[in-house]
Amino acid sequence: MSFDTLGLSAELLRAIGEQGYTEPTPIQRKAIPLILDGRDVLAGAQTGTGKTAGFTLPLLQRLHASTSPRRRAIRALVLTPTRELAAQVGDSISAYGRHLPLRSAVIFGGVKINPQIEKLRRGVDILVATPGRLLDHAGQRTVDLSQVEILVLDEADRMLDMGFIHDIRKVLALLPASAARQTLLFSATFSKEIKQLADRLLDGPELIEVARRNTTAERIAQVVHPVDKRRKRELLSHMIGSNNWRQVLVFTRTKHGANRLAQQLEKDGLRAAAIHGNKSQGARTRALAEFKQGKVRVLVATDIAARGLDIDQLPHVVNFELPNVPEDYVHRIGRTGRAGNEGEAVSLVCVDEHKLLRDIERLLKREIPKVVLEGYEPDPAIRAEPVQEKRHGGVRGRGRQGGDQARPRQQRRSRSARGQRRAA
Repeated sequence: MSFDTLGLSAELLRAIGEQGYTEPTPIQRKAIPLILDGRDVLAGAQTGTGKTAGFTLPLLQRLHASTSPRRRAIRALVLTPTRELAAQVGDSISAYGRHLPLRSAVIFGGVKINPQIEKLRRGVDILVATPGRLLDHAGQRTVDLSQVEILVLDEADRMLDMGFIHDIRKVLALLPASAARQTLLFSATFSKEIKQLADRLLDGPELIEVARRNTTAERIAQVVHPVDKRRKRELLSHMIGSNNWRQVLVFTRTKHGANRLAQQLEKDGLRAAAIHGNKSQGARTRALAEFKQGKVRVLVATDIAARGLDIDQLPHVVNFELPNVPEDYVHRIGRTGRAGNEGEAVSLVCVDEHKLLRDIERLLKREIPKVVLEGYEPDPAIRAEPVQEKRHGGVRGRGRQGGDQARPRQQRRSRSARGQRRAA
């Protein structure tokens, strides 16, 4: 099947060809005709499956087909959980809409608001935004959402994880009624919370799934290397050097841990940079650009980078520390094995993280192969300690007897979401 069988306009087909694409992905084949038909859509697809083009292409066509000579108004709104994802969606809209007379803008926090205000004043048809900055504009009356015809919630599950549900409700109050707009909800997973949100937002939606719930891309080779905590950095440097890995995305649990690891890798002679929520938007953009260009060999990131980083043919993802939330493992390793390419996901797991690993394997419904590397065998005398999770106002353990592990999942999520919301 080719793109010209999906009912897309000549202008869009030309832009697709200029991007070098010839065949639509499964999510694009299913979603594009439904969106062109004006249907509400609830779509689930693994990251890297082409879902962004799956909604940007038909969105552009529907807006262009009904263009009127009236003053420009925001007719399509795309909400994303992170700055990086907002920028990626904005780039996609610009690339595919290059031959159409439509204007778009991207707004998010961490940068000056005045240039965004000026762009909004000049008029835009499509707005891509993170919820927090969008509400800042609404509070200053610099954005009008009363004419929105199409609403897209991208990475909706991540928005719920980051505690954006209240912000989403505030945004919805600024939009036309659901019966007067088309709503598209895209999510990597279909949790109970996502289905409840869909019930409130969507009108008789078409359900699209191109991967089983919470599965990981089949092209990603996953492996666990058991190792003592104190030797993780040594093993990581050894693997990068001995295997001559040129581009590696490494995940840590905390911002401080990301900074410290990047500094240690630099001392080992590996050009590294850290990216997390405390970094300015300029620093994050610069680090990502240098990583893509090959100037930085290792990019150390917290989970804020697990979504929205679009890196072509990224070969290696390393979990230096396992995430506290099992679903975040899926999003982390989904940075590799994208668009049909093969990828490798390596997890360095110490004795403290065995429970986290079991939770991940339970989610995946499979056991991840364990390979002990010669010279880095774990010391069996070391006893497990509760994984320490950084919190505002102190540190809490994640053991079975106390801390956040004993709280309901939704309560843990809401407490940790405050810092993540600021990052957007």
